[in-house]
Amino acid sequence: MEKAYLELGRKILTDGFEKSDRTGTGTKSIFGHQMRFDLSQGFPLLTTKRVAFSMIKSELLWFMRGDTNIRYLLQHKNHIWDEWAFERYVNSTDYHGPDMTNFGQRALVDPEFNDVYQAELAAFCDNVLTDDAFAAKHGELGKIYGSQWRHWQTAKGETIDQLADVIHLIKTNPDSRRMIVSAWNPEDIPSMALPPCHTLFQFYVAEGKLSCQLYQRSADVFLGVPFNIASYALLTHLIAHETGLAVGEFIHTLGDAHLYVNHFDQMRLQLTRDIRQAPQLELNPEKHSIFDFDVSDIQIKGYDPHPAIKAPIAV
Repeated sequence: MEKAYLELGRKILTDGFEKSDRTGTGTKSIFGHQMRFDLSQGFPLLTTKRVAFSMIKSELLWFMRGDTNIRYLLQHKNHIWDEWAFERYVNSTDYHGPDMTNFGQRALVDPEFNDVYQAELAAFCDNVLTDDAFAAKHGELGKIYGSQWRHWQTAKGETIDQLADVIHLIKTNPDSRRMIVSAWNPEDIPSMALPPCHTLFQFYVAEGKLSCQLYQRSADVFLGVPFNIASYALLTHLIAHETGLAVGEFIHTLGDAHLYVNHFDQMRLQLTRDIRQAPQLELNPEKHSIFDFDVSDIQIKGYDPHPAIKAPIAV
């Protein structure tokens, strides 16, 4: 399964188009790519580098809760979304610290500034964890994934729980072609810290197996995509668990699939490594609804990856 991901990385390095991007980092990218993962053959957590599964499961549970505040993530030592919340804070009238303009790029090239930035970011996270009022105001990321999945607001002022509705459809009408959850809500895009990269997913039931296809408009192939693969594979397992189905495939369809220029060497290193046996996922059999799961109810067994490969995030 992992071969499909490595082939994508190699294809971008060799055939990708050089493109500018919102962050100013620069990329190579291709447009329109699909990978398929047979979930019955093991859990698709990369073995050619260590991927932090603890962060994947806490982020997914955060989405499933309908939460959009980073406090829950910080409580689980998950720092995936820190920079996005911090960026909103430093652009607010409440921030009175050192100049943080373009902090992501400056931190990469200026060690002295990076020390200042890291100190400010750490203080920000501490405030989100310890100060309820600060967290409520500055820990929020807008109407991102969790809000759209669980609390989509209609023009009539009603709320749609897309995730609960799709689970109900799988149980009651498994041949439906409308088992879709969308995170892309054009009206809410301006309020989001980051518009959804993984925009829409659809489920499909055949021969007692549940499959899921994700359309991802923008894919950071080195840092983000390994998380996205594992996250949606986990979501498929969880919903299959609740609905009494076996797992089928996870199909990952990408729009702009890109490698940032400061990830090229890391991708080349990863491509030199051998693929190891895929781990197995274990879910707590005592939990039946996906909304009852906690991080301790989800475990990976037999994970023996190569060491992690560090790379800077483009904000």
